[in-house]
Amino acid sequence: MRLAIGQFNELDDATLTFGRQLGVTGVQLNTPRLPGERHWELEDLLVLKRAVERYGMKLEVLENVPLSFYHKAILGIEGRDEQIEHYRTTIRNMGRAGIPVLGYHFMPNGVWRTSFATPGRGGAMVSSFDLSRVAPDTPRSAAGNAVAEGNAGLRSLIETGPDEIITEERMWQNYEYFMKAVIPVAEEEGVKLALHPDDPPVNMLGGVARLFRNKESFVRAMNIADSDAWGLDLCFGSCSSMEGGADNVKELVSFFGPRGKIVYVHFRDVQGTVPRFDECFLGEGNYNPAEMIRLLKSTGFDGFILDDHVPEIAGDTPWGHRARAHAIGYIQGLIAAAEHG
Repeated sequence: MRLAIGQFNELDDATLTFGRQLGVTGVQLNTPRLPGERHWELEDLLVLKRAVERYGMKLEVLENVPLSFYHKAILGIEGRDEQIEHYRTTIRNMGRAGIPVLGYHFMPNGVWRTSFATPGRGGAMVSSFDLSRVAPDTPRSAAGNAVAEGNAGLRSLIETGPDEIITEERMWQNYEYFMKAVIPVAEEEGVKLALHPDDPPVNMLGGVARLFRNKESFVRAMNIADSDAWGLDLCFGSCSSMEGGADNVKELVSFFGPRGKIVYVHFRDVQGTVPRFDECFLGEGNYNPAEMIRLLKSTGFDGFILDDHVPEIAGDTPWGHRARAHAIGYIQGLIAAAEHG
């Protein structure tokens, strides 16, 4: 087990130096700002990889292409075959650049929160979700009007989507169609495709069904892909907010860990489960962080861990250097204790 820094879309000297000073060895970029309106080019990926390596670090994963690269494939609408071919090109170029993992989600209207200013410990600001404040089964512009504070960016995504309900079975058909097209290329190029759970893990939002909200859905996805190139970006925060809370996280690790299907982990937590939860500091959420690190170790997990979302604390930067230093140090201590205890 090792740590990575991430959740930024551009590299800069201060952040990479910060990571090295904390002893972090890996880098994740989320929706990196690269040229290309439909796919990523090999040369741009090589430039990105070499820039990370100059700091003595490894580019572990690129998580999420722009949604505009594959939203038609997720929704199963006209133009999806062209988008899928471009997605296959991105996978090929990542493999040839030596970037081993592409993280992805299957949420055409993204991550939802109903507040980004919920008071947390000591007055820190955290994000929260409350299903009672949204209209989950209302499609398109009406759903956009129901999106609560802080989600203005999602409004435009919803309003350009289909003016109809997208059912769960249709979403499963779309996922299978997508996987059958992209998994063979991932296998050929030696790239792992790592699926992120739905966040929040509810049945439907914005008139679009959400698939990846429980263990059964991940098992179904694994069986559809039927490939060593398929795995999970197991976001503990998303899994902790599912029904079952801490027990659900433990069950997922215990099931997918020994099968080698946990590619990497987002190590964060929440208080509460759907339909209402708040993000929080490590150690005050649903699960015991020390127990989860020991469980990961016992399953043979050898991927990297990312601190992911962090609370907004006093005097911090927009990216959250102070809060991330706390989370990274916390996780490093847990790993050391698990490996030497």
